[in-house]
Amino acid sequence: MKAIALLEVQAMVAAIVGLDAMVKAADVKLIHVEKRLGGRLVTVVVEGEVSAVTAALEAGKNAAAEVGNVKVCEVIARP
Repeated sequence: MKAIALLEVQAMVAAIVGLDAMVKAADVKLIHVEKRLGGRLVTVVVEGEVSAVTAALEAGKNAAAEVGNVKVCEVIARP
């Protein structure tokens, strides 16, 4: 079953660190990056199987929290 994961962080550096951890942790693919407020809020969207997306989001959230502020992290199954 396909799913997407949203990771919204404050600052581009935290988004890159989180995305790096996500794609290394599980078999997910980056499908969208959205920058708002001049790049101060960055949302990264990845897709894959539900279990892979969940594992990737957890890894990305933990990695991004070490260098920045995580605002939102959510898994949406069967979008």
